[in-house]
Amino acid sequence: MVRIKRGNVARKRRKKILAMASGYRGAHSVLFRVANQQVMKALRYSYVGRKQKKRIFRRIWISRINAASRFNGITYSQLINKFKKSNIDLNRKILSQIAILDTSTFKSLIDVTK
Repeated sequence: MVRIKRGNVARKRRKKILAMASGYRGAHSVLFRVANQQVMKALRYSYVGRKQKKRIFRRIWISRINAASRFNGITYSQLINKFKKSNIDLNRKILSQIAILDTSTFKSLIDVTK
């Protein structure tokens, strides 16, 4: 039987995992077995985090729009309802940016719906 030498492949795999674990504290960035577990856990959390990020940003946009609309004398739900009735199709991300960066435009949008 011919001896199989897989040293290069195994070393590259370990170096890749340790490179991904650089920046972790203590043994988590030095020892392969611990680093491998930590990297796998981090990858699972990053997958979940990408899903949660979308929810979190939507909540932030809604709270910003609500604050700006209440400043102009209308609630968030009434504002969205009036936008839908007058066929103004602006998503919440754009609305929140308009509310923060350009308050006069946001006020004129509210005035158009009244």
